Amino acid sequence: MRFSEPVRMADDGEHSPVWARSKRRSGNPLVGVIVTLLALFGVLTAVLGIKEQSLAEGGAMMDGWIAKGVSTVKGEAPRVADEAADAAGAAAEKAGDAAQAGAAAASDEMKKQ
Repeated sequence: MRFSEPVRMADDGEHSPVWARSKRRSGNPLVGVIVTLLALFGVLTAVLGIKEQSLAEGGAMMDGWIAKGVSTVKGEAPRVADEAADAAGAAAEKAGDAAQAGAAAASDEMKKQ
């Protein structure tokens, strides 16, 4: 073997160095997100349990936060839905007006011919 000849490796389909190969990940990324969120929830529970010196007290504190968030969302949802409906109605009216104007212009053009 000469130094000018390339070194032949086993033909396993991978010809690049280990650190340059792409990592192949299998599985659903949604599962990773869910596992991460559950881990964060567990850490938060543990921290609040230590702070309040009781897991029950820490859980009660988290329940209060969740209840407050849910009530805020429920209070805001009808207002946001009304605003969205108004915006959709205005857009539909504008589109109808544009279609009517286009139809009138086409009708005038047809009459001229």
